[in-house]
Amino acid sequence: MIEATLADLRQPAVFAQWSDDVVHLVDARKKKDVGFFVPSALAHEFQPLFDALAKRQRQALLQRVARAQLADII
Repeated sequence: MIEATLADLRQPAVFAQWSDDVVHLVDARKKKDVGFFVPSALAHEFQPLFDALAKRQRQALLQRVARAQLADII
């Protein structure tokens, strides 16, 4: 896995080197994790992980809505 900053995205030469590896993107100014860049050649290997993450996010949102409805006195 390659570590890169958002400034590296602006350089086409560096961006072209990422065609075969997963890149961890970090915002260098804010010292904050941005996410990951997954090349399309590796996307099918990561698809189950993406599906699980999306399902977890939907479940968290639904639980938040359910808690809010329980707290509503109307």
